[in-house]
Amino acid sequence: MENVLRSTRVTLEMIKWEHSIFALPFALTGAVLAAGGWPSLRVLCWIVVCMVGARSAAMAFNRLADSEIDAANPRTATRALPKGELSKSFVLCFTILAAGVFFLGAAMLNRLTLELAPVALIVVLAYSYMKRITRWSHVVLGLALGIAPSAAWIAVRGSLSPRIILLTGIVILWVGGFDVLYACQDFEHDRKAGLNSVPQAFGLEGAFWIARLMHLGMAVLLFVLLHAFGLGMIALVGMVLVIVLLAYEHAIIAPHDLRRMNAAFFTLNGIISMVFFVFIATDVLHRR
Repeated sequence: MENVLRSTRVTLEMIKWEHSIFALPFALTGAVLAAGGWPSLRVLCWIVVCMVGARSAAMAFNRLADSEIDAANPRTATRALPKGELSKSFVLCFTILAAGVFFLGAAMLNRLTLELAPVALIVVLAYSYMKRITRWSHVVLGLALGIAPSAAWIAVRGSLSPRIILLTGIVILWVGGFDVLYACQDFEHDRKAGLNSVPQAFGLEGAFWIARLMHLGMAVLLFVLLHAFGLGMIALVGMVLVIVLLAYEHAIIAPHDLRRMNAAFFTLNGIISMVFFVFIATDVLHRR
């Protein structure tokens, strides 16, 4: 029993389950916008199952694909695979199991979600190899999380609307921007290892400016989203709070001082996603 509990703890740490707070609120926002309120409990539960399955598969696959890279990087050398706490065969089996859970959830929603499930899975798994191919891997990570609200819309309505793609664009720019900042920590390692990233290509100063521009683009799309869905003052207040939090995120870190990166990356971005969901959901429910 002790070994089972230990393996469970290590596996949850490997997939960073607590970081689900980044994507799940945006998926729930997509579902609320699609339903014009809360979707049925059945649909809501299967959306959560899909999110958990897809994200778990993506994180486990990423750890598997990057196991040698992680071992060579002092910041990631203590992860489960480099330390030998989990075997590659176990992580592979876990990835397949999580993908199966994702497909089950998609099948229980509607035909279109099941038909598009392989595409979604390819996107979230492909990110793991993007650092070997392009400096813009951060945008691919943004897309991997950004398809969540559009997928939730499809889960509720069985079709896709151009309006919800605005929210996908918002998430792409938000995630891409903060991942550019986070990658600044690995600037020296990526250069030595021959890996691609925005910091590696443009330097730390350039990376910070690119992240700022991405988050500025996100801020613009927030107001376009408000107009597209006819949202009111409650949602507007929420969007202003999101922008203030983003500005604070950029204020507490600098190219020459990355000491507060974890606070900016984990704490503030978790708060941003929750504020976004709570204020938009409240606005939609208030206007019913």
